[in-house]
Amino acid sequence: MADPTRKRGRPRKTMPDAPGTVQALARALDLLDLLAAHPGLTLSEVADRAAQPPSSVHRVLHTLATRGMVESDPATQAWNIGPQAFRLGSAFMRRSGLVERARPIMRALMEHTGETANLGILQGDSVLFLSQVETTETIRAFFPPGTRSPLHASGIGKALLAFRPDSVAALGPLARFTDTTVTDRDALEADLARIRHRGFSFDDEERTRGMRCIAAPVFDLSGEAIAGISVSGPTNRIGAEHVKTLGAVVAAAAAALSEALGGRAA
Repeated sequence: MADPTRKRGRPRKTMPDAPGTVQALARALDLLDLLAAHPGLTLSEVADRAAQPPSSVHRVLHTLATRGMVESDPATQAWNIGPQAFRLGSAFMRRSGLVERARPIMRALMEHTGETANLGILQGDSVLFLSQVETTETIRAFFPPGTRSPLHASGIGKALLAFRPDSVAALGPLARFTDTTVTDRDALEADLARIRHRGFSFDDEERTRGMRCIAAPVFDLSGEAIAGISVSGPTNRIGAEHVKTLGAVVAAAAAALSEALGGRAA
């Protein structure tokens, strides 16, 4: 039985279907997006959220399953993204060599700070996390590859916004997640100016209570901010007195990755 608390309606698309697109394929991709955002849904829950007949959804999921794009747990009847979807996503990450070049730098950053290191890029109005090197601490931040986070309420998001002209004006509504989320555009602009001045951003429990993040931008050859590196962890380990020191370390790691990519700061 579908959970009555779940929101109905088809998954939000990043853009409307363009003329000449294959509608059946578009619907199949919608279901992939849905399962990526909400793993473990049953057939009836997928159909309910997608606003499609269960019989149609079953045919699409069965077709995707034959290609390894999705898979169903026989015990729970829950559907999840399959291994072939991961392989396709990995091909995207290999395209620029960004993840491979970042890994040793991220590992050194994690070992130096004792906190989880993250790598993300700008995608639409969100940060898309590409890679993570987890700390060995029991309590830690967790952003698996493919996770998205709002630009205005994340360390990497603000680091990227700070070095993109007129970026705030292009943002939609600034959603509030905690009592420290910056939802005023003038206040966000002021925060971005501070980030440009010091070279790193600070997410002070703005997305998740009890978690802080410090990030810095990675630049390409033209001086464009193409990615961000961060460390994230609980507030009891990342105190206000540690922000300046950690900020310098994260900024140095981002600069090292920029250099490895042949980039330079703006």
